[in-house]
Amino acid sequence: MSVDTKKKERVGNFKNAGRTWHPKGRPVEVNIYDYPQLGVGTAIPYGAYDVKRNEGFVNVGMTHDTAEFAVESLRRWWRLFGRRHYPQARRLLVCADGGGSNGSRNRAWKYHLQEFSDHFNLAVTVCHYPPGTGKWNKIEHRMFSFISLNWQGRPLVSYETVVNLIGATRTRTGLRVRAKLDAKFYEAGVKITEEEMAGLNLRRHATNPIWNYTITRRGNARKK
Repeated sequence: MSVDTKKKERVGNFKNAGRTWHPKGRPVEVNIYDYPQLGVGTAIPYGAYDVKRNEGFVNVGMTHDTAEFAVESLRRWWRLFGRRHYPQARRLLVCADGGGSNGSRNRAWKYHLQEFSDHFNLAVTVCHYPPGTGKWNKIEHRMFSFISLNWQGRPLVSYETVVNLIGATRTRTGLRVRAKLDAKFYEAGVKITEEEMAGLNLRRHATNPIWNYTITRRGNARKK
């Protein structure tokens, strides 16, 4: 899996860069200014891209791009698609950028991944891209770029519009994308203690241990 957060988008009748077709003399009117109070809110698209199947899932958040939100997006992908496509899977490889809500130094990212591993009895191996190489992440040029092309020039007037435009993304090479709205409130700035970190079943790899590690289910955790 390749995961990342796409650029946040203001939801409302705002200008959206790019071109799209409209009948001559019937342009879409949008607000001159993009002040937040003129809009509905902010859309935070977090994507999970299945490299093997060329399929993606985007969880559209409404509050904050936190580590809990990032792992919940992965959890939703697994519940909706992953375990159906890979019923015998016991391990999951996740490729992620080195910063942000899924950053290599983000404690909450590891903490919530441990909960994910405990819940589904999956060993999760994470490989972070080194600083400055985030654009190598496959989700960027195999999924996010096509979502941007699909909705260019179209005002993102509502969350429903955002979800529908993401879900309508298709390519000639067979890319398919699903999207769902996540209305849950995610609190920013939550701190994970040293004691909580010590309770993780995390094994760092010998090669670049800061960027590469595996989290496995804890022995006292029950599979659900």
